[in-house]
Amino acid sequence: MRKNILVIGGTRYFGKLLVQRLLAAGHQVTIATRGHAPDPFGERISRIRVDRRNERAMLAAFRDAPPYDIVYDQMCYSPLDAAIAVRVFAGRAKRYIVASTIEVYRSLLGQQDRPFAEADLNVLAQPIDTQYPWHDPRLATQSYVMGKVQAEAYLYRDGSLPLVTVRIGHVLAGSEDFTGRLAHYVDLARQYGALRYASAAAATSFMSAQIISDFLVWTGTRDFTGPVNAACEGGLSAFDLYQRVGQVLDTPVRAIPATEAAAPGQLSPFDYPAPFVMDMSRARSLGYQFGHRDDFIDDLIRQHDLAFV
Repeated sequence: MRKNILVIGGTRYFGKLLVQRLLAAGHQVTIATRGHAPDPFGERISRIRVDRRNERAMLAAFRDAPPYDIVYDQMCYSPLDAAIAVRVFAGRAKRYIVASTIEVYRSLLGQQDRPFAEADLNVLAQPIDTQYPWHDPRLATQSYVMGKVQAEAYLYRDGSLPLVTVRIGHVLAGSEDFTGRLAHYVDLARQYGALRYASAAAATSFMSAQIISDFLVWTGTRDFTGPVNAACEGGLSAFDLYQRVGQVLDTPVRAIPATEAAAPGQLSPFDYPAPFVMDMSRARSLGYQFGHRDDFIDDLIRQHDLAFV
């Protein structure tokens, strides 16, 4: 059944893949962005140019828009963004799907010896800081984790949107990955550098950009609400990932345990002091199987190696 779908974001990373899959399924798609990044969709989509963080602009942009069957909010990074979503879309979206993150469990790191399930985070009990300068670009990195937690807290407390928050594991992609996280390991291996790591046993959860875009499309076809974890089976620690890069590239790699004296910034992406993996039981109970990280990771490493060369 053809649906009227809005994607807030959708011009890069897995957001672009999400739009491609929605179009392939025959849906009517509109993307809302500031218009700074080009997209490859041509006349197949509609576009609304708006600053998602400007409430007045958002209200004006969607004042005369028709109701949406699904809104995919890829750009909800703070309780301020969540409040704007409520004021603009309450009563005007049949399904509201927010891209959240594994990082909402960060405050629980080291407190349990099993993977994190959705109920482990009491999101309704999380405080919301209304005075924090959430939209200050200089604080974007340091405010990311608490911003995502508080965005979820605001949306669930408000309760006016038919809400799903997809808590996404670490997304790996090929050479188009602007984050540079997997490239860091490939570049380090090709330069014969030594990895400094916190704990060889501290695995975390991964998935590919293709898999998360498929899951987001699937989520739009269902009627469940609430938080849901999304990641592939088979976590890897930073140490494991570097060893895997060495195996795929057939090159020796060195790894050195970090000491307490290690300076900030010396550790690599995905490096944690304790295991940081998610439990995918809820997704399975809803009928979705993510597969295993072995299904994609070697190919992505090779793609980054080609980019390095």
